[in-house]
Amino acid sequence: MGLIPRDEGFFTLFNQLAEKMKKAAELLQALFASPDRLSHFVTEIKKVEHEADSVVHEVATRLDRSFITPLDREDIYRLAQELDTVVDLIDGTARRAAMFRMRDAQPNAVKLAAILHQAVNELEQSVRQVKDRRSVASHTLHIKKFEEAGDSAYAEAVGSLFDGTPDPIFVIKWKELYDTLEEALDSCQSASIVLESISLKHS
Repeated sequence: MGLIPRDEGFFTLFNQLAEKMKKAAELLQALFASPDRLSHFVTEIKKVEHEADSVVHEVATRLDRSFITPLDREDIYRLAQELDTVVDLIDGTARRAAMFRMRDAQPNAVKLAAILHQAVNELEQSVRQVKDRRSVASHTLHIKKFEEAGDSAYAEAVGSLFDGTPDPIFVIKWKELYDTLEEALDSCQSASIVLESISLKHS
């Protein structure tokens, strides 16, 4: 037992960051389902993104002043960055929806946002159980399945844009929105792999 206690506060910060990520994903799902409230959801997601940035800043500050950390310093910083990336991509998707003056709900976008929300829920639970290797491995597997479902939904969504004789501007706008949704899903899987690596090292 060391004389200097380990700073366990990082786990609390990870949980806070995961909660922000989950909230952002919920708001994004609502945004695509209710585009008439677009500006409201964009504003709310931006607030959550700022809150997540504050948590990441607190992680960096604690790293600077902590003598003994519960995980490797590199792992702590990398995990915080990976979770923050998911929030940033959700925020980026919302901002694009606003820039493109999104007016109508597209079923494919609603579906992709719902899959992203499910993946984020799994990731949030995995963060909470980072000390339990088996639990983290199970969540990683589920996230991989959601990522694969997202790939299929993405292919269907992009393919449908070219049905008939589509308006080129409509295609460009929605292709970019689908791209960022899919990128957010990919980032969930990246974060889950980092989590699994950490849990294996420290189990």
